[in-house]
Parts: sequence; structure tokens; C-alpha cells
Amino acid sequence: MDTATHAVMGIGLGGLAMLDPVVAETPYAMQTVMAATIIGSQAPDFDTILKLKNNAVYIKYHRGPTHSIPAVLLWPVIVAGGVYISSPEISFLHLWMWTFLAVFLHVFVDIFNAYGTQALSPFSKRWIALGVINIFDPLIFLVHIAGFLLWRYGAPPGITFFLLYCSLIFYYIWRFRARNKVLKQASQFHPNATHFFISPTFNWNKWHLVIRTKDMLHVTESRSGKLQYFESYPFEPIPDNNIIQAARKDQNLEAFLSFSPTYRWKIREMQDGWEVKFIDLRYRSKGYYPFVAVVRLDKHLRIYTSYTGWIYSDETLEKKLKQGKKLYQSSGSKNIKT
Repeated sequence: MDTATHAVMGIGLGGLAMLDPVVAETPYAMQTVMAATIIGSQAPDFDTILKLKNNAVYIKYHRGPTHSIPAVLLWPVIVAGGVYISSPEISFLHLWMWTFLAVFLHVFVDIFNAYGTQALSPFSKRWIALGVINIFDPLIFLVHIAGFLLWRYGAPPGITFFLLYCSLIFYYIWRFRARNKVLKQASQFHPNATHFFISPTFNWNKWHLVIRTKDMLHVTESRSGKLQYFESYPFEPIPDNNIIQAARKDQNLEAFLSFSPTYRWKIREMQDGWEVKFIDLRYRSKGYYPFVAVVRLDKHLRIYTSYTGWIYSDETLEKKLKQGKKLYQSSGSKNIKT
């Protein structure tokens, strides 16, 4: 989920904690637990700081180690321990318990997006992305806001948020059924498909769907039960030629391939060398595919610029690649980190 949703969930869990007699005993205890749940609900996303390094490192590790099983066990100890140092009057066990719930729910709800997490790491590096809930779901956010308003005007927070989260369980079940209905319909049209990559949207009746068969990739959209085809491409494995081999040494392309499960690739000959471009087909916005990796090489197959990330126009992509080229020229490095 997005940062705003994780934030309101942290506050909501602070309200839910009022069902705990130890927390409800004093306003001081409630405030302490509230601080811990808010921080705990954001903790797994502290890896956003990796953006300061570069996009490649961020894409490769975001929702990876910080969302793993060891991290889910470690974050509550760090957060609760830090809060407890300044507020030792409250029971550490209860403080840890509510912090753990905040961290666990953060990682748990993230697996329902199309982006997903490596929640089973280190036992499995597979990305778990169920494609049920959009990364920002207005209903989930607004239900929390409604809960805050009820709390503000006298409703008991513990019962209020208990009922709220029970209702969200039914919402998730409904969205699961809606997703499965779309997948069932797509499988009827493509009974021999090997993979379906589904992404929810803001519109409950609209789903983005990439269908992979043995020979083709179909980019489609399911809207109100009707399947619409946008583009279809031959499904071709990445070739093992000299150009691709050279491009795959770039960390931006390496990061892209470690994350994206369905894409198309293109090799374009340029005046001064070659361009290798990979396009993630899961994300389509107004006819444009914004998540890409691009590597440019000279005629001697030396990388002189590259980029990976979210780009919403060709003009912006060119600017990013020019910035990378300048860095290369100034550093003399063979691999650009943009």
C-alpha cells in the first residue's frame, strides 16, 4: 500500500489497542502505543532511503529484505525498544505486541497489490503479488478517515476500529472473488495460457491483465466483465547475443529483471551504437508503459548510459539518459548508476 494508507492504519491500530486494558489504563500508555503503531506501520518502508543511492538499488531491494520474515520479527523489537526507552512505564510486552501487529499488517496488506513483496524471504525469493487491491485504495483510506471522525465525536475507538477491520475483511474477500472472476474469464479465452498477471485499478470494475501463452503476450483490460485487447507481442526469450550479454552487466537492467515478471525487450541500432530496452507490461497508463529499463552501448559494446524506473514520457526518458551520459563522461565509468 502507499505511505498514506499505512499511516492511517497505524493510527487505526492505535485506536484498536484501546481494547487492551493495559493500554487503556492511562492516556500516557495509549499515546505511547499510538506512537509505536504509527512508526511500526511505516518501518518496513524505511528502505525508501535507498533512493538516495540510485533507482537500481531501490528497485532491487524495495519490499525485499525489509519485508522478509526476519525483518517482521526484528522491526517490532527495534521500534518498541526505542519507544520503551523514553516511556518505560508501560508494559514492554504489550507495547511489543501492538508494534508487531502494525509491522505484520504492513507486510501482509502489501502482498495484495500487483507490486507485491518478498514476504517469505529468506526461504523464498519469489515475489508474492496477489493483484487484489490497488496500491492506493480509496475505500480503505476513507473508511479509516470515517473511523477517526467517529472517534473524534465520542465513539469508543477500540470497538470502532474492531468493527472497521472486520468490515475490511469482507471487502478483501469480495475483491478476491472479483479478481478470480476476471481470471476465470480470461482462462476461458486462453485455456493454454501459462501465466496471468493481473493488476487492480481505482475502478472496481476495471482490471489490467497480461496473458502469457507459449507463443504470445497479450496486454488486455477487463472492464465490467468484458475483455479488451490492446496489444499482442510474440513471446520471445531474451537472446544470448553479444549485445544483450553486454547490456546485462548494467545494474539498472539487472534490477529491472530481478523485479519484473513479464516484459518485452527491444534492441535498436543507433548512430553511435545500440539501445537495449525492456518494458514491463503490467503497468499501462493511457497507452504508455511507464516502467522501463534502458541501456545504451557504443559500437564497442561499452555501456555509456542507462536508466530504470518510472517514466511517463519519451522526453523525460531522454533527459534521464543524457544525465547518465554526463555522469559517465565525467567519471570515466563503464557502468552508470542513475
